[in-house]
Amino acid sequence: MLPKELTYGISPGDIERVLAVEHSDPHTVFGAHPITIDGKGGVIVRAFYPDAVAAEVVADGDRVPMRGVETSGLFWCVLLGRTLPLRYSIALTYEDGARWEGDTPYRYLPTLGDQDLHFVGEGKHYRLYEKLGAHIREMDGVKGVSFAVWAPNAKRVSVIGEFNNWDGRVFPMRSMGSSGVWELFVPGIGSGAYYKYEIKTESDELRIKTDPLAFAMELRPGTASIVHDHSAYPWGDGQWLEERRTRDVYSHPMNIYETHLGSWLRFPEEGNRWATYRELAGPLVEHLKKYGFTHVELMPVMEHPFDASWGYQVTGYYAPTSRFGTPDDFKYFVDFLHQNGIGVILDWVPAHFPKDDFSLRLFDGTALYEHADPRQGEQKDWGTLVFNFGRNEVRNFLVGNALFWLDRYHVDGLRVDAVASMLYLDYSRNEGEWVPNQYGGNENIEAIEFLKEFNSMVYGWFPGCFTVAEESTAWTGVTTPAYLGGLGFGFKWDMGWMHDTLEFMSKDPVHRSFQHNDLTFSMMYAYSENFILPLSHDEVVYGKGSLLRKMPGDDWQKFANFRLLLAYMYTHPGHKLLIAGSEFATWNEWHHESMLERHLLQYAVHEESSRFVQDLGRLYLTDSALWAWDRKPEGFAWIDCHDYLHSVVSYTRRGPEGYLVCVLNFTPVVREGYRIGVPEAGLHQEVLNSDSRYYGGSDVGNAGLIHTIPGKQHNHNQYLDLTLPPLGCLILKKA
Repeated sequence: MLPKELTYGISPGDIERVLAVEHSDPHTVFGAHPITIDGKGGVIVRAFYPDAVAAEVVADGDRVPMRGVETSGLFWCVLLGRTLPLRYSIALTYEDGARWEGDTPYRYLPTLGDQDLHFVGEGKHYRLYEKLGAHIREMDGVKGVSFAVWAPNAKRVSVIGEFNNWDGRVFPMRSMGSSGVWELFVPGIGSGAYYKYEIKTESDELRIKTDPLAFAMELRPGTASIVHDHSAYPWGDGQWLEERRTRDVYSHPMNIYETHLGSWLRFPEEGNRWATYRELAGPLVEHLKKYGFTHVELMPVMEHPFDASWGYQVTGYYAPTSRFGTPDDFKYFVDFLHQNGIGVILDWVPAHFPKDDFSLRLFDGTALYEHADPRQGEQKDWGTLVFNFGRNEVRNFLVGNALFWLDRYHVDGLRVDAVASMLYLDYSRNEGEWVPNQYGGNENIEAIEFLKEFNSMVYGWFPGCFTVAEESTAWTGVTTPAYLGGLGFGFKWDMGWMHDTLEFMSKDPVHRSFQHNDLTFSMMYAYSENFILPLSHDEVVYGKGSLLRKMPGDDWQKFANFRLLLAYMYTHPGHKLLIAGSEFATWNEWHHESMLERHLLQYAVHEESSRFVQDLGRLYLTDSALWAWDRKPEGFAWIDCHDYLHSVVSYTRRGPEGYLVCVLNFTPVVREGYRIGVPEAGLHQEVLNSDSRYYGGSDVGNAGLIHTIPGKQHNHNQYLDLTLPPLGCLILKKA
């Protein structure tokens, strides 16, 4: 028989649920509550510490013993004459004689209001990261951490950590009603505390989960979430952010260096350890400036358990990986790059997530973030799960995550991985393995709406920031604004250009005339989207070989072809992206456990290739003809795209300050007396010759300067009589 005073204001059923650790609102039982006994007012204090053998309430210097229900760990006492609010602590004694005294979470009001919960349910709480997750705050003059997590189908959720000996019975959280959010303020803990959630499902299974909105996470193989204070870092990139707001990213140069931080710099003398974010910042900036890169694009830095996934199987969407340091260390990295004029792009993976059981999979015992039907919820190619974009809270989780990186880490752009897998319900699926949409089609309507919302919010909230789609199909309107019916991305990777160009370049020059269209076709659609031309990691892994190894011929021809490939990319309309290591013309394909092969520069051929990439990058940055009118047809004009017999193409690039003439010879044959018409009469200077001996070439060219000759050629009234170097590119500018 339970004492009457114990159940004052509650029911025996409440006590049963407390003892079973299944109460969805423990604050109605625990903590201090008003009580009247025999006409006398007071306060009853209840607490639940299953391993304690004795307890006291400490208030205003008084220590009042608490009564207990047998050996259950449920304690209570009545303080007659006391009123609320009551400041008190609990003192515990354990069987081994150990003692502990501290504050209790159950004397604090909720940290989320009705408006927050409404927006969460509506899927429109775009600053979700300010409410869910773990936040350092002060309540009633006491510092601590508020925890909040979405788990609508859980029977009970507890926060566990070092602060309660990872015991899920001690700090059960409060359910915030139909929102599905659970909340608790834990006093006395702060930044650096390790924690997880213990979830009791409707089938009475206990699941231990990391926080989906954890701001920091333990280094693998550990999986704990870590409390982090985002207000502590002193940013110094204000000038960059101010200039970014008004910068037109479409008419400015964008030369992107794609890299994986874990393989860019290591310390072999220290067990081949990774460099930290802070150790990386200085050398990387120096390297980027040396080669004329304007931005660095990082393979996902979000926390992930499996190194070989390169970060594309994310388990901590709101946490930069602890492999290279703390969240503040990553802020320093971004800050340092910004202060040195370098933009930062992150690869972002909203398409799918891994099946690791400590993360999002079956989060509250149900298919919460994913679909229950494997025909919708499983991506067999990668062994991952697909987000349920039709669920408000899931879309909110992802859109909020995108905004989080732009807000808290000042990131400049997000490149969305695997967009094609999101757009099509039958992506990489056979007949009978997918579910059509409501109209019977294969378009993923919910994912399309999510992408539109994501892009609209990025461009609406963060002027100057941009988004990039890795989309490999012919989907129309990828970079058309969402309000005009498009997906709303700022840029799209031109995967067709990458495939066709590498296919063409891999052929022996004797066969290239038969595939001339592979070289020229890209200009048929160049202005249909805002393109970035990628030579990315996807093409230099899994046995595909490095860019250099793809090139045909002997070693001399391989290096000449390599220089020609890069010259073609840098002079073609569209922003640029180059995978790290290509600046050295590496023989080896990229591997996540390797390191940037700086040692190659001791060999002349690689040093010469490095000089070429440096000069090409320098030319790109300094001559606006290569980028100012990238989006305008008047920025490019063919001189001759039809000379397939000789595998030669020529064109002009134009900007507000003038034009460049680009002539590319894709055979090893020196062509003398090769005429091309040019827009203006006068002296033209060779500003770049990829066959220069300075770059390892044969030094065939035109002595640096050449005069036009009057006469009709290629619809112009004057022409240049050129000597074309073998497997070479000439770039000329009117002197």
